[in-house]
Amino acid sequence: MDESRDFMQWLGQDMSLKILMSLEDPSDLARASAVSSSWRQFVIAHGLCKKLCLRMFPEASSFAHVVEIKNMVEHGASGMDNSSEQACLETEHRVYAYLSKSLTTSTIENCISDAICASSTDNYPEESIKNTLEASDRVDHRASYWSSKGESNPAASETLIYKLASKLCLITEVHVHPFQAYFQFGFPIYSAKAVRFHMGHLKAPLEVESDNIDGPLDVQDLSDDNFIWSYSSPEFPMAQEDRLQKFKLPEPVFSIGGILKVELLGRVQTQEMDGLYYICITHVEVVGRPLSPVFDVGAIDETGRCMLTYNPGNICNLSHAKPLETRSSSRFHFRRFSESIRTWEQVILNTFRGAGRPLMVDDDDSDQE
Repeated sequence: MDESRDFMQWLGQDMSLKILMSLEDPSDLARASAVSSSWRQFVIAHGLCKKLCLRMFPEASSFAHVVEIKNMVEHGASGMDNSSEQACLETEHRVYAYLSKSLTTSTIENCISDAICASSTDNYPEESIKNTLEASDRVDHRASYWSSKGESNPAASETLIYKLASKLCLITEVHVHPFQAYFQFGFPIYSAKAVRFHMGHLKAPLEVESDNIDGPLDVQDLSDDNFIWSYSSPEFPMAQEDRLQKFKLPEPVFSIGGILKVELLGRVQTQEMDGLYYICITHVEVVGRPLSPVFDVGAIDETGRCMLTYNPGNICNLSHAKPLETRSSSRFHFRRFSESIRTWEQVILNTFRGAGRPLMVDDDDSDQE
């Protein structure tokens, strides 16, 4: 028997396909395609990298075709392209192999890049949605939070819409921090009863000036007629607590389009001065893997179909953002310091207003005086 003969030839095409399709890690399939030129050709000819990517991330089926940019020249992989079938298969192999790798190994970070608009804002711009981009509830010695308008109906909901850091992101969690009004009597926390998340894309650019993005035109701009939501999460209960609350999605979501909507369902806290219900949020962050600038998507039609663009020349231009854990650690220490100061402020305020415990002086200190 010829010992140098490729064992895939002994197994035959069907059995070889069954074995390779049982691989679950894109890196394993990439290693298999690197064994020999015949193995590489087998993987490419049967589109195994694309099939594995679609199995792991079904949302990738939205890509009508892919384009690889090399030295500013586009190489397409589409039935309408003039390239040979082999060239198209090789392009798809490279694009989907790196896409799968990026979706499983790229750095996890906060995927929100900007705030677009809110369904309502009580005092604009002091209580703008832009404030929720900051992790702290104080910026430049002032309170930093978004506030809805007051409602007499506790079932009234609100929505916050954000632009993600990339049109392609793999999202695993969304974190929301309700705001505690440390400057109001009783220090109320204006959380929602529950929260739900939607991801999708714009039908067309919003024609709204950035300075007034969450001003009087909010309700019109937030109409679902302006968006296509390709994903909606389950409803998560929100605690009326002053902390960053973490909501883990049932499965990682491959978000295509770069838009997130946070739907705040129901109200729990009234404001003492007017008796109306409000929702106030300190901070929102999205945990995931943004894929730009290596990957991008072209125009997305109403059915969700789009073109995937792969630019390997941008791999060296990837931003070296700190992992989310590192940034969160530094924010944690700063927040602990801020909270210790605020605790004293609250005690003093309550003392003057006749609520809470007054400041106590140790007996030892009194004796010394």
